[in-house]
Amino acid sequence: MSQPSIRLGLVGLGKIACDQHLPAITGNSRFELVAVADPVHRLDGVRGYAALAEMLAGEAGSLDAVALCTPPAVRVSLAREAIAAGLDVLLEKPPAAAPTQAEALAQLATRAGVTLYAAWHSRESEAVEAARAWLANRSITAVHITWREDVRQWHPGQDWLLAKGGFGVFDPAINAFSILTEILPSGICVEGAQLEMPANRQSPTDAQVQMRCSTGAPIIADLSILHPGDQQWDIVVHTADGELMLRQGGHRLEIDGALRLDASNDEYPRIYRRFADLIDRRASSADASPLALVADALLLGTVTTGPDFEF
Repeated sequence: MSQPSIRLGLVGLGKIACDQHLPAITGNSRFELVAVADPVHRLDGVRGYAALAEMLAGEAGSLDAVALCTPPAVRVSLAREAIAAGLDVLLEKPPAAAPTQAEALAQLATRAGVTLYAAWHSRESEAVEAARAWLANRSITAVHITWREDVRQWHPGQDWLLAKGGFGVFDPAINAFSILTEILPSGICVEGAQLEMPANRQSPTDAQVQMRCSTGAPIIADLSILHPGDQQWDIVVHTADGELMLRQGGHRLEIDGALRLDASNDEYPRIYRRFADLIDRRASSADASPLALVADALLLGTVTTGPDFEF
């Protein structure tokens, strides 16, 4: 028996929406893209609105869910609007600008009886699943994260990323934190951080973060969005039984230098399959633990001022 389609509104038609969400939506027969809300951009063949409020008014009774792909600073207010309209909500990462906002949204969705899905795309790699299974019964002795990329390549001209609440280097680094909190035991805590912020911006471009997992093993994160050349998205986990490495943003799993799994880039199709499943079960998934690590690093970090930054 075929399942009913989910009539979807997409809010925010920027790079991540165009590169990842649209192909995943069109490739999933459960979803019907009804409308798009964006102050600037439109999508051929789909009804367009300048804002979510306009879309909710114009599509009253024609939507079941929305996917929010806006910058994080405005995501909470939009999610509140959608929940108040009785819609299921998918949140692009990070789910909010602060952990308390994410927690409040989860409580609001529960009271309203709608699905809330905080989507952490980097967790959806098959290699991350395999890494979690391999580490499950092993003693971890140390972890090192290297997450370095060129913001001009991955976020060209996106000034919001370095504005207040834009996350800066933690916008990509939260992907590493989402993998970390997925594959390691709970109880990871931040002990300190060193942050470098351009003199003309309000979010850091570089960070060194010191953490510790519940077993006491140290975790060091080396983060930058001013990295020349090819990106480095690696997590190395040292254990009493050998070394595990997740490379290429969590797609390539190596054990003691030997390749175990080179996973396909199926993250966003898996996100939409999971969203449909959550809606069918009237369930939610709103983990905010990676966001809490970012907030603690910003709270505990020592800030130094760097040169002005311009795209």
